[in-house]
Parts: sequence; structure tokens; C-alpha cells
Amino acid sequence: MCQHQPACPTADSADREAARLVAHHPEQGWSLLCNGVLLFEDTGELLPDGQIIAPHRPLSASKVVTAA
Repeated sequence: MCQHQPACPTADSADREAARLVAHHPEQGWSLLCNGVLLFEDTGELLPDGQIIAPHRPLSASKVVTAA
């Protein structure tokens, strides 16, 4: 799918989220990456083959930063 040089990671690779954005719709909560992955704002993913990747937000509240 990807025509970039160097090529973006495939949808099967562990670093698939590093692919370039093709479409970004924050008002709807999703983005499409050039490798065909739909990335949702809750960190869930839908792969081109229909496989669902559950949200994987960090559970640790110690890394949460709040604005002053």
C-alpha cells in the first residue's frame, strides 16, 4: 500500500502505528494510516484484514500530566 521511501511499517509489524497519516478525523475519533490501519483515539486499532486490536492505553496514572 505504502508508496513512501523508505516504506512505512506494514499493518502486520509491531510498529504499525508509525506509518504516515492518510486521513485524520479527530471529530470522529479516528485516523487512517497509509498501511491501511484505522487508529482510534482510545488507542484501539482495526487492521486491513478485519482484525481488532484492543485499546492499549497505559494504566499507570503516575505518567499523567495536567495543565496548571
